[in-house]
Amino acid sequence: MLLSAASIERTEPTLEGDEQAVLWSMLDYYRASLLLKCADLDDAALRRRPLVSNLSLLGLLRHLTEVEHYWFAICFAGGPDTSIYCAENPDGDFDDEGDPATDLALHLEVIASSKILATGHSLDARAKGLRRGAPVNLRFIAVHLIEEYARHLGHADLLREAIDGRVGD
Repeated sequence: MLLSAASIERTEPTLEGDEQAVLWSMLDYYRASLLLKCADLDDAALRRRPLVSNLSLLGLLRHLTEVEHYWFAICFAGGPDTSIYCAENPDGDFDDEGDPATDLALHLEVIASSKILATGHSLDARAKGLRRGAPVNLRFIAVHLIEEYARHLGHADLLREAIDGRVGD
C-alpha cells in the first residue's frame, strides 16, 4: 500500500473569501481528493485498467502531474518546455506503466513547486510563457487546473469503484 487514506489531509474548500482564497482552496481540495482515490491500494491495483479504456488511477496521477508541471513551471514561470512523461510518447503519462512510489513522490513535489510558483502573485499576473501563442494569466491557470482535476476525478470515481467497490471520498 503506497498511501493510507488516514495520512491524507483534505480540507473543505473555502465557502467565503476573496477569489484567490476560494480558487486555491478548491484546487487543494481536488488535489487531495485524487490522492484519496489512490489511497489504500497496492501497486497492482493502481496500475489496473478495469474499464474498457487505457485509464488507470496511476495514469491519472501521472497525467495530473504532467498538467501541473506544464501550467506552473513551463507556462506560468516560463521554464524550459520539458515534459515529465510525454517527451517521447504524447500519451506516456497514461500509456507507460510507471512506478507508483516514484510517481506519487513526483506528484507531491510538483504540487509543492506549483504552490511556490503561484505564491505572492495576484490572479491577474500574466504568465511568462504563452499557451498556443496567446498570453494567459494566473486566474486562467487556476480555473483550468480545477477543471482538469474535477474532470479526472470523475474518471477516478469509476476506476476506484471498479477496482474494489469503494465509492465516495
